[in-house]
Amino acid sequence: AFGLVVGRPVRPMLAASAPDLDGALVGLPGEVAVDGKIDGIRIQVHRSGDDVAVFTRSLDDITARLPEVVEVALGLPARAVVLDGEAIALAPDGRPRPFQETGARAMSRDAGLRDTVPLTPLFFDILHLDGVDLIDAPARRRFDVLEGVVPAGARAPRVVTAEPAVAREFNARMIALGHEGVVVKDLAAPYDAGRRGAAWVKVKPRLTLDLVVLAVEWGSGRRRGLLSNIHLGARSGDGFAMVGKTFKGMTDEMLARQTARFLELEARREGHVVHLRPEQVVEVALDGVQRSSRYPGGVALRFARVLRYRDDKSAAEADTLDTVRALA
Repeated sequence: AFGLVVGRPVRPMLAASAPDLDGALVGLPGEVAVDGKIDGIRIQVHRSGDDVAVFTRSLDDITARLPEVVEVALGLPARAVVLDGEAIALAPDGRPRPFQETGARAMSRDAGLRDTVPLTPLFFDILHLDGVDLIDAPARRRFDVLEGVVPAGARAPRVVTAEPAVAREFNARMIALGHEGVVVKDLAAPYDAGRRGAAWVKVKPRLTLDLVVLAVEWGSGRRRGLLSNIHLGARSGDGFAMVGKTFKGMTDEMLARQTARFLELEARREGHVVHLRPEQVVEVALDGVQRSSRYPGGVALRFARVLRYRDDKSAAEADTLDTVRALA
């Protein structure tokens, strides 16, 4: 009894994660679609006649902020369409500009930014076309319809293949072009709105850094009484520069261990923050680094999570601020 209504957004389909391409291909026999993973702002575009609405991943309406996306939608050979994709700021050579430029541009109401930071929509799925709902159609059909409606310059890069070697080459090409990696998609799967399942699997190269814990915050809720959110620093000159925080990736055993360890390293307290002697090295995985004025190092880690504590390394062996900045 429920159907898709053009102009009313639905939750986006999400991708599971795999550590490598071979892991992503497991369980997906035969041909698959391999999309370039675009590090932009997720958008869902609805057009009905001359009316266009652009929604974010969280279903916020940002139509007024993205006139270039509206223009692309109005230029399509369709009267009613619902598209899923990303909006991204690209450099003149086609490579992605830093993510924070895309994010700042998408969130700003300053019309003048369009000239300095234009956004390009790259669509990878279609949920409706001229009165026909495609949300329950297999991906292969949706992707064929998408190609017939959206020009190549407004579509995310994609290859359809049954050959792992072709998928690997495409993945390497996407990374070389500055994109995050790829998303492997089951061509038989419907569009599973709002769910993260095995039909879409993202693969991104894992970046890791060895950093020093400079301070830690007392936890709350389930982590009350434990030292949880750690402040991360990179070597800079004779000291350390803070580049981010994280409380992700910590098991219960790790939380108990680090609470005892950090109390041994306590130098002073400031409210709920315990400042430490800079001795403990931790290996963190991250999705990237962006320029930021939030931390003294001038950069910030994206989605950092703890992999392990490196008791085999001294603080003098931690990564330098220059190394971190080179990833931005």
